[in-house]
Amino acid sequence: SFAVVSNPEFLREGAAVQDFLNPDRIVLGSSDMEAAHRVATLYLPLRAPFVTTDLYTAEMIKYASNAFLATKISFINEIAQVCERLGADVKEVAAGMGFDKRIGRAFLDAGLGYGGSCFPKDVQALAFMAEEAGLHPQLLHAVMEINYDQRRLIVSKLTSILGSLRGCTIGMLGLAFKPNTDDMREAASVDIIRWVTAQGGEVRVYDPVATQTGREALERASIRMDMVTFCENAYAVAEHADALVIVTEWNEFKSLNMLQIHNAMRRPVLIDGRNLYEPSEMSRLGFTYRGIGRGTGPAASVLPPGDSTSTPESETLQRPLMSALEGNNGK
Repeated sequence: SFAVVSNPEFLREGAAVQDFLNPDRIVLGSSDMEAAHRVATLYLPLRAPFVTTDLYTAEMIKYASNAFLATKISFINEIAQVCERLGADVKEVAAGMGFDKRIGRAFLDAGLGYGGSCFPKDVQALAFMAEEAGLHPQLLHAVMEINYDQRRLIVSKLTSILGSLRGCTIGMLGLAFKPNTDDMREAASVDIIRWVTAQGGEVRVYDPVATQTGREALERASIRMDMVTFCENAYAVAEHADALVIVTEWNEFKSLNMLQIHNAMRRPVLIDGRNLYEPSEMSRLGFTYRGIGRGTGPAASVLPPGDSTSTPESETLQRPLMSALEGNNGK
């Protein structure tokens, strides 16, 4: 006879060894508690908390954990859209939220959403199982829709500045779905390149490690490869580009000589899909800068009537805000 023990992993791609040696918890699920306890002895040297439960609950802990983290990402991306319209800075909003121990700072980075091998499939699988059980998982569907919309947002920002993309050269920094890996599964870059080339734009791209896997992913997606040029570095990507899009937050992109980038471009348009740079500094260098949720002032449509010159610092907007905060003390 034999027993089945479910032992879901919670390892981050690119940090698997570190996460294995320093786990937040060990989850074990089985109908045979003796078998579960025998597996638990293997993990005793790691000195981590144990959650011992049944098979179904152990599997649900894995799905629910990933779905919740994906929800945090889509939540902050939704807030980023509101920030852009109201003139707030989502990076400061996220930092302020993160001080609350009930919320935490992790997974509150607005950008192009999540990708990879875990979050997309786990959220979709959980939604499917809920529907099969006769439920309507509205939140999970919203999480997926917001995540997809973040990719479209990049093309929207490009066309709002450049107009038609036909004949334009769009530089892209990053291919992999996140830094420190060459994994292209569910990478935002694939959709963005597909949409840009479909509109007649040419793409120049560079990724420190995902050149080969990126090329293969684009070919599988039936993207016109004659419209895509793979470059050796970020500065080559910027040469004569009409816009530069930050897709993956590689550390080397944070330390680029942005003045050199600016001078190499035909039109210095910077779409910062990962909020790597400070808007004021990029504007000082001469870029037309667009981040994700980096509002610089409220849109005209949300200003009080007759107050077209108001700013986020104006008393007109501060008084209602302070009143709202004072009325919600303790919540």
